[in-house]
Amino acid sequence: MPARGSLPLSKTRRRAFRLGLQSWRQTPLPKTPSSLVPKTFSLRVRLEETGDMYRLPSCHADTTVRELKEELDLIAGIPFHFQRLLYLDQGILMDDSTLGFHDFVPGGIISMCLWHQDGWQELALAAMEGDASKISCLGVTEDSLYRTAHSLHLKAEKFKTWIADRAFVALYIASHRGHVEAVRFLLENGASCLAKTPVGRTALHVAAAMGRLYCIDLLLEHGASFFEKDLKGESPLDVARRLKRF
Repeated sequence: MPARGSLPLSKTRRRAFRLGLQSWRQTPLPKTPSSLVPKTFSLRVRLEETGDMYRLPSCHADTTVRELKEELDLIAGIPFHFQRLLYLDQGILMDDSTLGFHDFVPGGIISMCLWHQDGWQELALAAMEGDASKISCLGVTEDSLYRTAHSLHLKAEKFKTWIADRAFVALYIASHRGHVEAVRFLLENGASCLAKTPVGRTALHVAAAMGRLYCIDLLLEHGASFFEKDLKGESPLDVARRLKRF
């Protein structure tokens, strides 16, 4: 039955209507003019293991995934080489690809996952919690009984290097989160405040990035330097000023 107040459509008019509707469905939506796409936009990053959200405010179409990860090294406190970034269903994003290549939407959410092999994910999560007793059981001191399938095959010197790397990663993450007691435990048990991530950053860089004053004091007491520069030429002081922490 036709709706009240309307006239029944003739067969010709019904056919024309259907053809018009079909044509409308097949017509692609107009693209947003490039002049209307913001040149600078923000993205959000969700750390999947914890649900923590981080905001990256100054992104561009030609920003590379590597540049995102370098900034997340500071903002999220996860060392560059332990990050795995994913967007929608595109799989792990390659470092040299750009945001424009992946059609990132301003305000969109990127997923970040931790490198889980060789016990690194477990260690990172313990450092985020700041539980020194849990961290101490995860291979951060030379007398630790903690082993992984990989570490069982390491000779003496390489095993020491593996332990030192784990202690530094725990120190880096704990310093970012402001877990003073965990930072104290790690420093007193040999973690190096002079070690660096692949981006050239020390634990003091991330402590300064977040304004963690007590952790900064501890790191300085153990020989950290406010003038040590990363690969981008930024010292902890430069980072703190850029992020307006002091």
